[in-house]
Parts: sequence; structure tokens; C-alpha cells
Amino acid sequence: MITRSLLVIPACISFLLAQEITPVNPGPPPVKDAAADPVKPSVTKLDERRYQIGEVILDQKNREIRFPAKVNMAEGLIEYVVILQKGKTHEALLITSLVPTDLNLAFTLLRYAPSPELFSQINETGHPTGIYPEVSASVKAAARITMEAVWSDNGTTRRVPINEWLRDTAKDAALAPGPWLYTGSSLAEGKFIPDLTGDIAAIMGDSNAMINYPGTDNEQGVFWHAFPKRVPPVGTHVTVIITPHFKSKPLPTP
Repeated sequence: MITRSLLVIPACISFLLAQEITPVNPGPPPVKDAAADPVKPSVTKLDERRYQIGEVILDQKNREIRFPAKVNMAEGLIEYVVILQKGKTHEALLITSLVPTDLNLAFTLLRYAPSPELFSQINETGHPTGIYPEVSASVKAAARITMEAVWSDNGTTRRVPINEWLRDTAKDAALAPGPWLYTGSSLAEGKFIPDLTGDIAAIMGDSNAMINYPGTDNEQGVFWHAFPKRVPPVGTHVTVIITPHFKSKPLPTP
């Protein structure tokens, strides 16, 4: 495994800043005799502010990311908030069919920064050292996000923070309001790990997941369940919305 990083795609970024995005090849040419690469993501312009990468839609003005998902569990133990439908579905609140590389590219294009602050550095034997990387305040701020869900409830559109769907069984209370952390995941043998594992967003710390919960309640011994009276029925289609996290009300975008 190589160090945690974004899949930075300079060509896509330059196109986005110019607001003229066309399908691009975001990676370098394959090495001679290397195995064929998977299909590369392309960016499609929807209007003056929105772009689409696979199933992911990003809003350049608001730095908002949207993707479709479906309620997978309305009760029971939850360790992942979002997982690929081929992943650990027995412990996931929501499932999605997006391509994780597409979501990571959306984070990159909207200038989110991955923070490795939650995970101990690994020594040469592959074991955690107990030493955590130093992360600047600016990176920490750029990595913090809010996750919400939007769905139709008998013709009424509802939008709530995903935190409200997670219940601490010991306290019988929902997860406190607060940010999630874009951690970015890593590459292994040239492949983006969430593409292999399906791990998108975890409440129990997982260095392979793209998004993690940074609060103290992500530790072992705290058991989170789906809030059965708040989570829509299994199978309900929802849209996950990711926006920058602000401690106070954000200023209007000019």
C-alpha cells in the first residue's frame, strides 16, 4: 500500500476551473506490458454550475456533492453509513452503486482535502506505531464535511442530517451534530481501495473508507444502531448530499 492520497487529476481540475469540462482521461498512459486499466471517469457538464461523473453530481458554486443510495437497514448494528451494494451490507445503513473513484474525483475537483489525522502511522512491519500524523488546521478544516439525506415521504420531500439516523444504544440518543471527515483512503497495487472493498463512509474508524466519523464515539465499545423510528423503510431511495462543514452559518456564496 502506498501513502494515503487524493486521485488528483490535473487535467480535469484545469477544465473545471475554466468551466468547460469535456470527457477526459484522468490518468497517465499505461505502462508498457501492464494490464489494461479500468474505464476512466469522464466529466459531463450539466449546466453553468453542475457537473456529473458517473452517478455523482457536483455543484461547483456550493461545493456540493450528490449521489443516489438506498436504505439497506432500518434497525440493527451499524458500522458503515454508506457502502457499495457489493460490500459489507450486513452492517451498513445505506448502499449505493456509484464508482468510488468518481466520488473521490468529485472531492478533488471541489477542493476538499483528505486528512489522515484519525489513523496511527504504520511501521515497517505493518503494525500501528501509536504516532498520529501532524495535520495542519487548514487541511483539517478542508476535510470536514456534512452528510445529509433527502428522500420523498408520501409526496413530501424530507432532508435530514444522516447523524439523526444513528442511535447510541447505551444513551438512547442520536449521534451528536457535527462533521464527518473526508479521509481519502489509499491505493494498493495501483488500485483505489474503496473500488475493491466498497467502503465509502464508516462510523467505526476504517482507514480504507473514504469518509470517517472523527468524534470519540467512533471507538470500539460504542454500539451504533439504525434509529428505527427515524430511518425510512428498507429499500427507500435517497440522495446523499455532502457539503462543507461550517461551525457557524456559512456566508452566502457570491
